[in-house]
Amino acid sequence: MNILQRGVLILAALVPAWAVATPPLEIADAWIPQAPPGASMFAGYVTLKNSGADSVRIESATSPAFGDVSIHETTLVDGVSRMRQLEHVDIAPGGQVRFEPGGRHLMLMQPKSAIEPGARIEVAFVLVDGRRVAATFVVRAADGERAVSQDHAHHP
Repeated sequence: MNILQRGVLILAALVPAWAVATPPLEIADAWIPQAPPGASMFAGYVTLKNSGADSVRIESATSPAFGDVSIHETTLVDGVSRMRQLEHVDIAPGGQVRFEPGGRHLMLMQPKSAIEPGARIEVAFVLVDGRRVAATFVVRAADGERAVSQDHAHHP
């Protein structure tokens, strides 16, 4: 075994397993409804499932297609729809979390280019330990304007 091979083995032994392990986060049905032309904010919906034995905490999300991405939740308070930013989202082992119209969702703000139906938008979920889980969201034309306006009509 040469020096380079030994060095690689030593380095591999020093890196903690969590730093290289793939998070057990499964992503399904990731989509963004089409917004009116010139819109500066979009919503993102997805189902996230934790197939691992430990809880998963999502601290934030990011996308090269948007200037800002945050996690929000819409709730009904005294008959009025309210939206608030969430600091994190926890997913229990074996559990799932749905980001859906009228509930938890991604706020995708300041698009860097036009967002057209059929476009594929990359979003990364950032976990508490710094790992990133990539997802591809598809822009859907059907009901896009209604879904965006319902989520954001009563932003405090």
